[in-house]
Amino acid sequence: MPFMTQSLRALLIACLACGFAWAPQARAEDALDCHLKFNLEGWSAFYKTASGTGVVSCSNGDHLPVTIVSRGGGLTFGKSRITDGVGEFTGIANIHDVLGSYAAAEAHIGAVKSRQVQVVTKGNVSLALKGKGDGWDIGVSLASFTLKPR
Repeated sequence: MPFMTQSLRALLIACLACGFAWAPQARAEDALDCHLKFNLEGWSAFYKTASGTGVVSCSNGDHLPVTIVSRGGGLTFGKSRITDGVGEFTGIANIHDVLGSYAAAEAHIGAVKSRQVQVVTKGNVSLALKGKGDGWDIGVSLASFTLKPR
């Protein structure tokens, strides 16, 4: 991200580090390997909103179609679309553990070809997200990231 300011880059790294530090791990005998494939589209002008759909797949063969809703606020502006995004869960004992609202703090910047990297947490469960897309966006925000059954 060559056009990202030094302070915005430092904030993004701090947000990601906090997400990893606060995410307790499930016991090895209970842990499922679960992944999310998703598409997400949204806009922001101080208030940030995005919605989309995805499918959670786990190592035991379970699949769960989900609806994604993200809402929040901060110093943020833009419009973006993430397609073919992926996420990796930790702390999952049952596929339904993925459902609910996650806390999200993010710093983002993009022009034409956006990138998203984010870690969100909910109790013992964390979700590391990454995706590519298009649009433009810049800012820092606090938000909720919610997965609901579709």
